[in-house]
Amino acid sequence: MAELHIIGQIIGATGFPQKSLFCKWGVHAGGAWRLLSGLKEGQTQVDIPQTGDMAYWSHPIDLHYTTKGLQGWPKLHLQVWHQDSFGRCQLYGYGYIHVPSSPGQHRLQCVTWRPLGSWQDQLAEMFVGGGPQLRSSDLIYSGADRYRLHTVGMGTVELELCVILRHFDRYGVES
Repeated sequence: MAELHIIGQIIGATGFPQKSLFCKWGVHAGGAWRLLSGLKEGQTQVDIPQTGDMAYWSHPIDLHYTTKGLQGWPKLHLQVWHQDSFGRCQLYGYGYIHVPSSPGQHRLQCVTWRPLGSWQDQLAEMFVGGGPQLRSSDLIYSGADRYRLHTVGMGTVELELCVILRHFDRYGVES
């Protein structure tokens, strides 16, 4: 079987309207992929940057997959959240990024977005907090229904991933 190792980190996020951010992340892979070791999902700590705009997490990612086919290549999906001084959490953005298919070290930027909602939702969000969220996180990385949503762009999440491919040449994939 061909093997894929993903080793790296979620470095941090920048460009969001407030500080005090954390990130929930997960990996989605097709049916031909099997996770041998590592966590399929996780959450970073909350970072409140004292200077600058960047919230640093340096959250490790270490995954080991096997596969017999290329269909359903793994994708990382991200949710960036803001935690206020009262401990309440508010969604600030969704995003996803394909794991690079070429071996080596990759520095990636994942742009994020969030649902906009109606003008009533936006008004309530200003005074009460919260805001619209997706019912299913599958919409983050599946294209069909996502393009019908009204969204607004948010900040960017930076990642650093090292990709190691093993035995892909046996399945006709040159690395």
